[in-house]
Amino acid sequence: MAPNNFSPSSPSRRSFLGVSAAASAALALRIVTEPMLAYAARQSMPENAVKIDSNENPLGPCASARQALTAILPQGGRYCFGLTDDLLDTLAATEGLKHDQIRVYPGSSDPLHHTVAVFTSPQRSYVTADPGYEAGMLASNVIGTKVVKVPLKKNYAHDVRAMLAAAPDAGVFYIASPNNPTGTLTSHSDIEYLLENKPQDSIVLVDEAYIHFCDAPSTMDLVKAGKDVIVLRTFSKIYGMAGLRCGAAFGRPDLLEKIENYGGGNPMPITALVAAIASLKDTHLVSERKRVNSAVRAQVFAWLDRNGYSYIPSEANFFMLDTKRPAKPAIDAMAKQNVFIGRIWPSMPTYTRVTIGTAPEMEQFQAAWHKVMTGAVTASVGAKPSAGELGRGRRDLDGLVVRG
Repeated sequence: MAPNNFSPSSPSRRSFLGVSAAASAALALRIVTEPMLAYAARQSMPENAVKIDSNENPLGPCASARQALTAILPQGGRYCFGLTDDLLDTLAATEGLKHDQIRVYPGSSDPLHHTVAVFTSPQRSYVTADPGYEAGMLASNVIGTKVVKVPLKKNYAHDVRAMLAAAPDAGVFYIASPNNPTGTLTSHSDIEYLLENKPQDSIVLVDEAYIHFCDAPSTMDLVKAGKDVIVLRTFSKIYGMAGLRCGAAFGRPDLLEKIENYGGGNPMPITALVAAIASLKDTHLVSERKRVNSAVRAQVFAWLDRNGYSYIPSEANFFMLDTKRPAKPAIDAMAKQNVFIGRIWPSMPTYTRVTIGTAPEMEQFQAAWHKVMTGAVTASVGAKPSAGELGRGRRDLDGLVVRG
């Protein structure tokens, strides 16, 4: 039985499948993350697999972060609360903000879900792109919030005018730029338009998990201007710290206080804190990793172009690949070659998302994909998935939002 002081960020969430009947309705919100969504859509994976399905960074933490991790391990028996202030100092200096405009979390999933819980309700909709990152939608299902999905524009940007028209009762407008799963951008001017024309008391939640992979301007200036915006960042992507769990929310102090009061209170892992601080102080890390990702991505796109395979051009460390048929059999055929690619979005059933791995990993991907698409691998590729397969995949994702 969960203790009375259980919170959504407590260690009892270690098991993905744990269920707590004692948790109150307000605290029953399951924090859904990218790896959980990927895990629900795949089978077991061998140790030597090419794992390009979860938008992880294969480079891992940078050298200075690894050194900081080694140095802090003897202090693992201490909470080291002061390290949180050190990270806040570093983030504030990096972004030109004040401490009270920043909150740090174990990744960006917690503040995303807490924002949905605080600012939406059965009377106030959650508005998102279609296709879009599913976590906020799954959180809305628990609360009983109406989810309004608005198709992307032809250039795969968020259609902010259609979003406004579709939900005059909106509580949260969720904008991921680059968008997950398409890797495409929504302009700063469109986000400004959304802020200027949204319903009163609603907020715009901008997810910048992948912003460092592109040249687009951040929306941090809107935080500085005191707008009704919360910006999410994570160290899971370009900084290569997905397993270490560190992220942050940026916004007006009154907005951050509301989401902080929903859940939290546990100290941050000291390993995540020191690795994040060291990463931010490495002045060459972002530019170098952006260069590496861009080079590998460009090579993959050039190969796809030469071989006549369709995809959506991306500004992130992943892209959407057109299978030209129901995507599930193609994904399964790739897995039989030990190459694990991403999942399927209902509005794009003939596309699957592929993460950019290392250059050797993407060479393995290319060889495997060519075999699948030319029929050299015939593991049900081209067959339509059964109703049972489609339903099972949907239930797997729905099952991630549980009590506990």
